Amino acid sequence: MAFHEIRFPTHLGFGALGGPERRTEVVELANGHEERNSPWAQSRRRYDAGLGLRALDDLEEVIAFFEARQGMLHAFRWKDWADFRSAPASRALSSSDQLLGTGDGETQVFQLRKAYASGAQTYFRTITKPVAGTVQVARDGVELAEGVDFSVDPTSGRAMLVQAPGTGAEIRAGFEFDVPVRFDTDMVQVSVASFKAGQVPQVPVVEVRL
Repeated sequence: MAFHEIRFPTHLGFGALGGPERRTEVVELANGHEERNSPWAQSRRRYDAGLGLRALDDLEEVIAFFEARQGMLHAFRWKDWADFRSAPASRALSSSDQLLGTGDGETQVFQLRKAYASGAQTYFRTITKPVAGTVQVARDGVELAEGVDFSVDPTSGRAMLVQAPGTGAEIRAGFEFDVPVRFDTDMVQVSVASFKAGQVPQVPVVEVRL
């Protein structure tokens, strides 16, 4: 299996339905209590790309994309319109958006991540597919220059600083990102008559672990 560094057409993904999925195992005890456990440390996202199709040209574009990926064989990039930025939708990106870590005087590489906080709990999502040209990085509040002070690997989401930050120095970043996904089917069933009548085909897409 290979990963194709190409994004699913964003205008077709705009109307897609989907979001994060968790897997929780629930055991009901005889006394009425229950035990809950999850084998997944990270959530996984699922989408239905068929809901974004509006015209036959859209359908042809999806089929071409599907064939080029050979169905489920090759993964690709997906823009989740509900969650593709390090900052809230109402605010512009900033190099202070997300805390990547603190310096120790030696570490130069920092993985991009996004925090999801609610109450006292925070979940950190690893970002592996940032959008090239959107990543901003700051060290202790001072914005760094890409290509001079740092570089970013858009295929892994790792930011490399030219100079290792001093001990305790905060490394923050702002960015846009895609979700690494694959088709979750090897067959797309289409009826032109049904499509023209308003019935769209199911084109399931699922996030992959990298």
